[in-house]
Amino acid sequence: MSTELSRRGAVVLSAVCLACLMFGLEISSIPAILPTLERVLHADFKALQWIMNAYTIAVTTVLMAIGTVADRYGRKRIFLVAIAAFGVTSLICGVASSVEMLIVARFLQGLSGGALLICQIAVLSHEFQGGRLRAVAWGWWGVIFGIGLGFGPIIGGAVVAVLSWEWVFLVHVLFAAVAFVLTIGGVHESRDPKASSLDVAGIVTMSLAVFCLAFYITQGPDLGFVSPKGLAILGVSAVSFIAFLVAERISRRPMFDFSVFRIPAFSGSIVGSAAMNLSYWPFMIYLPIWFHAGLGYDSVSAGLALLAYTLPTLVMPPFAERLSLRYQPGLIIPAGLFTIGTGFMLMKFGSAAAQPDWLTMLPGCLLAGIGLGITNTPVTNTTTGSVSSDRAGMASGIDMSARMVSLSVNIALMGFILASGVLAHLKAVLPALDGAQLRVLAERIASGDAASAPELTGPVVHQALASGFGWVMLYGGIGVWIMAAVSFLIFNARTVRQPEVQCTK
Repeated sequence: MSTELSRRGAVVLSAVCLACLMFGLEISSIPAILPTLERVLHADFKALQWIMNAYTIAVTTVLMAIGTVADRYGRKRIFLVAIAAFGVTSLICGVASSVEMLIVARFLQGLSGGALLICQIAVLSHEFQGGRLRAVAWGWWGVIFGIGLGFGPIIGGAVVAVLSWEWVFLVHVLFAAVAFVLTIGGVHESRDPKASSLDVAGIVTMSLAVFCLAFYITQGPDLGFVSPKGLAILGVSAVSFIAFLVAERISRRPMFDFSVFRIPAFSGSIVGSAAMNLSYWPFMIYLPIWFHAGLGYDSVSAGLALLAYTLPTLVMPPFAERLSLRYQPGLIIPAGLFTIGTGFMLMKFGSAAAQPDWLTMLPGCLLAGIGLGITNTPVTNTTTGSVSSDRAGMASGIDMSARMVSLSVNIALMGFILASGVLAHLKAVLPALDGAQLRVLAERIASGDAASAPELTGPVVHQALASGFGWVMLYGGIGVWIMAAVSFLIFNARTVRQPEVQCTK
């Protein structure tokens, strides 16, 4: 009997791990192919941002809703639908003939990816409910998820070099087919008879707020940040967010229960979730551009250089767990965030070296990755462990939403800062050119397309790119330091309500 369960458990775990690998790769492998997409599909800088942002915004849209849908209609059934949808949308991405088609396909892929993420967590939680087997299952899930995120850049670069950019997407058609078969054969169906109705008002208002804010940041230079159109878009974002807060307060079954934010451990860890996606993860979208255009590396070499940034995130989590048990998450999470910030500052100095290369970037990349590895697992465990067990699913949803919302906004914001830094340098060295022409040149350089600016010399392009990336690294470093301080202060706050709701794992 135990052997049979073990075999079925292996099948379930294989299906879930393959699903999490697909989800992670579609975040981390795409930055490595952006220079190719720019050339082949004639994508400009804003389009490249939206190729990434369409996926993350779509993931955020369904995160809180899909859990309720799976609880009501069956976790296995919705998991199968999500796997099939991810395979189909990956196929559409792979055959996209225009950047517009790819952006739409990426949004659809993100919708299915968000469903894939929540369903795999629900399936894993139901199939492995206690004891050593549960720890082993979640451990493997974490390792595979880390591999998907950590090795994505080099996998994407290698696929482009050996095959073509289309196969970065098309490979998921095969993965999805295998995961679909494994799920049919191994996963048991499960439902929650007490599942609540969808919080449609909360889903719509939050999604609209995030989309409009990302659109405002990305399109602001063209629309005008203080133009009527620009301010109208920003206003819609603000009104939508206020409407979201109101909807969650009056809803009988809100997807966000704001009372949990009274728990210092929960709030402090959520700040950590947002901080990692203010700094480390969105910068992984742009770092390949620096290695490719700034340092002159090809796709494979850039992917190898990125391993210094991503590999520490795989080896540090076990060490971080031991640190958390000894020193408490209230110290470890802020310390990890501070380490990320220090890494960003070292990367800034490395990019400003007289002869920058992967060696000058190595210390900062390693330290930022170490900081992320120290922070990530304690954040997840503290988020769910600081609330009662019946709120763990909701707490996990808030955690993932905080990550995806912060990631979406900061992909746009880092792109704006990068282009602004390049533009500021061009204005200083090319005062004769008008502002509109300089902005076009700045966006081309920021996207790594220096070849389309033949009127500029190589040193000017490199210095402008180094200036822009210096601004981004400074933003990432200072921003995450501030968030580390906020997290530390929240963790160490004292409230009389905490003992009533907090429980230990």
